[in-house]
Amino acid sequence: MNTTEIFLIALLLIFSVPYLIWRGLRTEYYAPLVVVQIVCGILLGPGVLGAIFPAYYGFVFNPQVIGALNGVAWWAVMIFVWIAGIELDLKQAWASRVETGVTSGLALCVPLLFGSVAAIGLLRFPGWAGPDGQPWQVVLGIGMACAVTALPILVLLMEKLDILRRPLGQRVLRYASLDDIAIWGVLALILLDWDRVGRQVVFLVGFAVAAYAVRALMKRLEEKDRWYVGLIWLAACGFAGDWSGLHFMVGAFLAGAVLDSEWFDRRRMDLFRDHILLAVMPVFFLSTGLRTQWDMGGLAVFAAAGVLLVASVAGKLVGVHLAGRILKWEKGEASIIGWLLQTKALIMIIFANILLDKGIITNTAFTALLLMAVGSTMLTIPFVTPRLKRFAARAGA
Repeated sequence: MNTTEIFLIALLLIFSVPYLIWRGLRTEYYAPLVVVQIVCGILLGPGVLGAIFPAYYGFVFNPQVIGALNGVAWWAVMIFVWIAGIELDLKQAWASRVETGVTSGLALCVPLLFGSVAAIGLLRFPGWAGPDGQPWQVVLGIGMACAVTALPILVLLMEKLDILRRPLGQRVLRYASLDDIAIWGVLALILLDWDRVGRQVVFLVGFAVAAYAVRALMKRLEEKDRWYVGLIWLAACGFAGDWSGLHFMVGAFLAGAVLDSEWFDRRRMDLFRDHILLAVMPVFFLSTGLRTQWDMGGLAVFAAAGVLLVASVAGKLVGVHLAGRILKWEKGEASIIGWLLQTKALIMIIFANILLDKGIITNTAFTALLLMAVGSTMLTIPFVTPRLKRFAARAGA
């Protein structure tokens, strides 16, 4: 077979296996399709399929096919991060800045602290720090991975729970939006390269000037032209971000963050995001699964993932409950918000991919973080649903 035919076999696996599992096992309640796709990426990776059928794995996922899949995955995830940047609503966050600041700060800092402590424990053993990772980068990176909330997946889950457009859902979006900015800021700090600091300064200065010009241009364009110009702007920022050493994902997020969401029709934006999730993001999940490794043995990786999951869940719940006490929330609100903010999936996986690309963590640490993200996201719906029902019953009474 030629490379094109093998590439299409890979696509057949990528799209058919998760769908059949999702529909056949009816996993929607505890594992939405996006979570099943991530899990299938792991199953189709070298640690499972590659270990059971090494010859078949080597045939399908040969270097040429992996290169083609990675190209699709890079562009897909750049678009997804760009949309996440556009959808940040800082105006609402500013209008409720005290409540939002207290909640976002505690919801981010407490799991960051818990995750950092867990990372310090992991570093007592070899195999977790990458070849280019300083101890502080590894600790901060893993700690932040435990604190991440995946805003795009959070939106999908709140739509499923029918609370997205309600006051509670809008509050959760504000908290997650502010944390999103902090996440990318911390990532930029971790990736700060003193050998390339000149390039990074040039990028930031040039980006500020270019963003001012692009915003002025966008205001003069019709909406249909804004979409096309926005994608050109995305590609340019991704290139500039990677050239500077910060990573193309940082450039992609900044490209969206400086654009106003009201410049784009909300319905079209929702459809665009859904189509990206449907048509191309599964390729990213597969390419992520191909990076998983079990060099230290499955038991060690699962044990590390369990420790990180406890740090992530406990830290988020403690932080949000502290915010609830300070702000005097109603009974039950803190638990609902804390469990909703557990949603990690995409953004944490993107974050961990960048740490792996830069050699800050190893494939083994990446695998543990990936398992933690899947577990954390799968807990959200089962834990939130009964709490929402009890909260609604109390409010109705």
